[in-house]
Amino acid sequence: MVKTRSQATMADSDNAELLAEIKKSMEAGQEEMRIGQEETNKEMEKGQDEMRVLVETQVEVIKEHVNTCIEKIEEHVQSVKREINEVKSEVQEEISFLEKRLCDLEERPINSLPSSEVIYSTPTVKSLTFDGQPSWSVFKTQFDVESSSNGWTSRVKASQLVASLRGSEAEVLQGIPAGNLMDLTTIERALESRFGDSHLTQFYRTELKTRRQKPSESLQVLAADAERLMTLAYAECPLDIRGSLAAQYFIDAIRDEDTQHSTRLMDAKDLKLALAYSMKYEAARTVSKTSNHVRSLEVEDDSKKKEDKFEYLFDRLEKLLNNCITEKKNATRRNPNVTCWQCNRKGHLQRDCQGIKPNQEN
Repeated sequence: MVKTRSQATMADSDNAELLAEIKKSMEAGQEEMRIGQEETNKEMEKGQDEMRVLVETQVEVIKEHVNTCIEKIEEHVQSVKREINEVKSEVQEEISFLEKRLCDLEERPINSLPSSEVIYSTPTVKSLTFDGQPSWSVFKTQFDVESSSNGWTSRVKASQLVASLRGSEAEVLQGIPAGNLMDLTTIERALESRFGDSHLTQFYRTELKTRRQKPSESLQVLAADAERLMTLAYAECPLDIRGSLAAQYFIDAIRDEDTQHSTRLMDAKDLKLALAYSMKYEAARTVSKTSNHVRSLEVEDDSKKKEDKFEYLFDRLEKLLNNCITEKKNATRRNPNVTCWQCNRKGHLQRDCQGIKPNQEN
């Protein structure tokens, strides 16, 4: 009985020593864990400081690059503005030149002749011929100018007119009595009846009313054709009335609605003023459209470049931060001072221990 108690006492003593050793081992393990945790915290703080410095450095580099890009963009904008101003100056010079030319044309008498064209009584202009081309009205106008330049009398004009007829056009003389072949009025009436276009007056008036500017037709060409049709359609009208009507028909024929409306509000009294104003309006609108288009392209291009650049830089910054965080996590996992509670080995944590069996995990 005494022996059994002695054995029990020894067993209790051994257990106490075992517990003391276990407690001591646990305290040592806890101390190692505390030291490891402190070292880990220090390394994490150090890593955070390094990452902060790295991020700040990268941000400064990005700021410098962005500022450089902004300076280049501003220089480009200034260059584009200078080019626009140069184009405006050139267009303004062209407009001023056209205005001066138009003013000169307005001030110059319609029937005036250059000083070098002195009228002599002797023939100075070569005689014309009429073979159906051009029309009789055009030929008659040229013939009247020729006779005035040469100072011909009515009899000379009649003889020259007869001599100018060619081909089938000369057959009209067969219907004129021999005694009237020197009568200018009789000859002109016979030619007007045969080759004139007075019977086409209604046709020309209809064409004048329905005339519209073609897509590629300039205002000058349109005005010239309106004046031609006006002369053919209303040859009997006074010049001032004919000029006012020609201006109205010209305005009605303008293709662009804005130009037409603006010219109509100007209330031009003749075709020349209507043409001058419409040309000024088109030139000014062209300059305005060019300026607005260049400015719009400039703003859109600059905005798109800035957005693309900032998006690219922020993507790089995000990738850099993600890489830094990943590296720090991997460094923590590979810490050689960490001790595994499962196998008491250093270099890994319990959750990464390779000695854990599947049944132990469950």
